[in-house]
Formats: sequence, structure tokens, C-alpha cells
Amino acid sequence: MTSRERFGEIAALADDAIDLAEAALLIEERPGLSVAACLERLDALAEGARPSVSGADTPLARAAALLDFLFQQERMVGNQNDYYDPRNSFLGQVLERRTGIPITLSIVYIEVARRLALDVCGVGFPGHFLVRSREDPGVVVDAFHGRVLTRDDCRELLQEALGEEAVLGPEHMRRARPREIVARILTNLKHVHLRREEFEQALSCSDRLLLLLPEAPLELRDRGLIYAKLECFGPALQDLERFAALAGQRRVPALTETLEKLRRRVAQIH
Repeated sequence: MTSRERFGEIAALADDAIDLAEAALLIEERPGLSVAACLERLDALAEGARPSVSGADTPLARAAALLDFLFQQERMVGNQNDYYDPRNSFLGQVLERRTGIPITLSIVYIEVARRLALDVCGVGFPGHFLVRSREDPGVVVDAFHGRVLTRDDCRELLQEALGEEAVLGPEHMRRARPREIVARILTNLKHVHLRREEFEQALSCSDRLLLLLPEAPLELRDRGLIYAKLECFGPALQDLERFAALAGQRRVPALTETLEKLRRRVAQIH
């Protein structure tokens, strides 16, 4: 079974049945990558952290103990020098290189915490993925900087992302479910590849996004445009016509010329 096929199997599951770590690992298509070995690495990290975490008696103390283990003892760190390196979005490479971006480092924290029976969840915070305790929602972790955040810290992050008028509310701290987390990684990575004009890699991201979200109109549009860049005119036309049907006439005019060009190209081929 290919990584894409296995990813498709996971994507078809109910949201809370999705194994976050395995799904994140299957984003990468790298010869020699062992998903099993990466999962074992997470197991080993949990066993290494267990003595210090089990000795902590509050959610805040447990969060601090796990952060200390991962970011001081294991020397994980946010990659501030090369934030848009695609490797930062591949969980397997994050585990190997011990560096990543907020969302992938948060997955490491979440998965190690889960193995230690700590009740935490991801938070799709604007501009900067976070983790919070479900036992004490006031305990919020920034895995990119390896720190526990105060409410003032969260407010500052929000205003950096949305402007000084933004007001921190419960909607900013809601739980991100596994499907949403994996989709956010793929969306980030797709944009990285598009900026680098790596269209085949961007197509792989878009394809997996549509396995997760089969009827997402904007993703159908994006995949269609990527297919067009790769001169795969038939699949491009199919995706863009499906996008037009889902989006309705309101959003189609901007693509009218593109659709007509694709129809002519496909007609020439046949």
C-alpha cells in the first residue's frame, strides 16, 4: 500500500478516529521513511518524559515538565532561521532534525502528551498553532518557542496576527480536531511549494486535502489550477468544472476564460 492509499484510508475515517501522528507522517513521500519507526520515536519520547511529568501534580506543572523535557533535554526548537523550509511540515523530519514550525512541534507535544495520558488538544489559533490543556483550559502551550503562555501572551499573539483591535475570545481557543490539523499542515505546505513553483509537490498536497475534504470548492479550484500548470488539461478541466458547479455562478466569471481555454485544449487532444 502506498502512503497516499493509506492516507486515503485514514481520511475516510470519522474525525476522532483519525490517528493524528500517522496521518501527519503520511503527508511525506520519502523513500526509506518508516512510519512505524517514527511512531516508536514518539513512544520513546514519552517514556523519557514520564519520570518528570508523573512527578508533577497540576496541569500547569505537567505542561512545564513536558516542555522542559522536549525543548531542554531533547533540544527541540522552532525553526526561525528557515521557517518556510518544506521539511518543517513533515513530522518524520521534525522528529529527526528536532526542529519545525508551530503546528508540527505542537503535534509532537500532543502525541507525547497523549502517550502519557495527559488530556491536551490542539488550538487552531490565528497565525500560530497552539496546544492547551483540556483539564485546565487556562494552561496554553506555545510549542514553537517552548513556553507556557499567559492570557496576556495569547492576546499579544492574536493582535500580531489580526491587528491591535482584536479581542481574545473563546472562539480563538477552540479545539482543533485531527482532520482540521492535518488540513492546516497541508495547506501551509501547498503554499510553500507554490511559492517555490514546485507544482508536482503542491499537487500532492492538494490531492491529500481533497481526500480529507472531498467537497471543498476552493481546493478543487486550486487543484485544477495546479493541474493546468502541469499541462494536465483533462483533470484540470474536471476539477474546475466541479468547482464552478459547487461555487455557483457568483464566483465563476473570473474562471470563464480559463475554462474555455481548457475545453479547447482537451478538444485538441481528443
